[in-house]
Amino acid sequence: MDLNAVRTFVAVAETGQFQKAALDLSLTQQAVSKRIGALEDALGVRLFTRTARGAGLTIDGQAFLPHARALLQAEERAVASVRPGSRALRVDVLGRRLSTAGLLRDFHRAHPGIALDVVTLFDADAAIAAVRAGTIDATFRAVTMPGRQLPDDIRATLVFDEALQLCVGPAHEFAAAPAVTLARLAGRRIWMPGNAPGTEWRAYYDDLAAAFGLTIDTIGPDFGVEALLDTLADSATLASFFGQRTPLVWPTGHDLRRIPLHDPTPVYPHSLLWRGDNPHPGLIALRDHLDALPPNHPDTETWRPSWAQRPAPPR
Repeated sequence: MDLNAVRTFVAVAETGQFQKAALDLSLTQQAVSKRIGALEDALGVRLFTRTARGAGLTIDGQAFLPHARALLQAEERAVASVRPGSRALRVDVLGRRLSTAGLLRDFHRAHPGIALDVVTLFDADAAIAAVRAGTIDATFRAVTMPGRQLPDDIRATLVFDEALQLCVGPAHEFAAAPAVTLARLAGRRIWMPGNAPGTEWRAYYDDLAAAFGLTIDTIGPDFGVEALLDTLADSATLASFFGQRTPLVWPTGHDLRRIPLHDPTPVYPHSLLWRGDNPHPGLIALRDHLDALPPNHPDTETWRPSWAQRPAPPR
């Protein structure tokens, strides 16, 4: 349907006159009449009755008017979805409760005028493909996984290294420890059922386990964080890892403990990835916001896998 003709129809309906609609649209009265005639031919009905006083809507015209207005509103929304500065910035995070989602919340508080859509894609492959396709503007991920090079059109910069903590229940042998070394965890069961094969976080924890002789158990269905915390609270042997900045809430009776790890402190490297030719002003603001964050340096010696040591490419 010719939206210019629909726009002309709405203008005539609202003014009640072809001449006034022509002035509002910067058209000749003849052009307005031609557009309305073409629309009536396309619909197969008369939309107006012409009188000496102007133009009145027919019954069909009255029925068509709300739909015509909806068409024009849909057109405006469609244009706004890709208009620079109008389309919401779409950013992927691994989980809405993880630390990178917290970074986005802080960004939104600092820049409330920037529309923001937060999505959660499953793994780095899906996220990078979405960045390249333009369905999202950026993603927070750990890069790079072993054996994978980032595509040439993808840029990445390290945002921060998040220290890991051990989470145990009150009956666990380390429940009262102020801190635990990785060496003391050798042979203990670290339960992480959400470590799906082929993901960047599975690659990270596989390397961590190999480097320090840890037993990371991924067996069992992943019923989510709440179910994991319930199990930890009742176990004297199970433990799990969580990022230091990951907010966790549990019932008071659980009495769970979050214990720092040191000598060295394992850190999870969070990077921001985006397509180099993406001009979205919100993306520029997000990168500037992240660049301005205070330096993140854990107080102790740190560890991260060799594949995550590569410095970020220049911006």
